[in-house]
Amino acid sequence: MNPLPSVQDILPHKAPMVLIDSLVSVGDDSVHCRATIERENLFFDPAINAVPGWVGLEIMAQSVAAWAGYHAQKAHRPPQVGFLLGSRRYQAQRASFFGGQTLDIKAEKVLENAGMAVFDCIIVIDDEEVARAQLNTYVPSQEKLAEMANQEVTENG
Repeated sequence: MNPLPSVQDILPHKAPMVLIDSLVSVGDDSVHCRATIERENLFFDPAINAVPGWVGLEIMAQSVAAWAGYHAQKAHRPPQVGFLLGSRRYQAQRASFFGGQTLDIKAEKVLENAGMAVFDCIIVIDDEEVARAQLNTYVPSQEKLAEMANQEVTENG
């Protein structure tokens, strides 16, 4: 069995925006990632030794991006830019994730059509579910992305 790739190799993000540490497992419709809360985290607040709970939404989104990047790499394509269109019912049982805590992030694809996908996501700390959301995502084709970028340049002059 081949080892799983580094998240830096499959995410379109670059430091300091990479918030997940590793890919634990990945399937056709699921992903399991890990993130340890450290001072180097872009959103870390040293006054409370924590990252705000709302950052869990981005951590979930990056786990979904890791799933997409893994499958792109398997198909010999680079990671693609994707968009978090929205979330439903983000519920966090904790106001913050504290320094040193390890988060297990799990996402399961519910549906996918024409680049749009919906994922059910959870964050678990020490076998306790601490956050849950449903994410709506969009990964445009390279042609559509180029068209969107051209439109933006034209509109903003």
